[in-house]
Amino acid sequence: MSVASSEFEDAAETQANALGMRDARRVFVPHPIQDANDAEMRSKADGCIDAVIAALTG
Repeated sequence: MSVASSEFEDAAETQANALGMRDARRVFVPHPIQDANDAEMRSKADGCIDAVIAALTG
């Protein structure tokens, strides 16, 4: 399971396929991450936590 910025969706799929992990679960957080302040990061985390839990337990 991986969590990454939405900017890297295509790269994550390519890498998973290259590694034979087509079914690896992936969750993408809205881009950008680097310049986000604490409140913005909390909002991004809140927006994807259900998807992360589902990917880990599903």
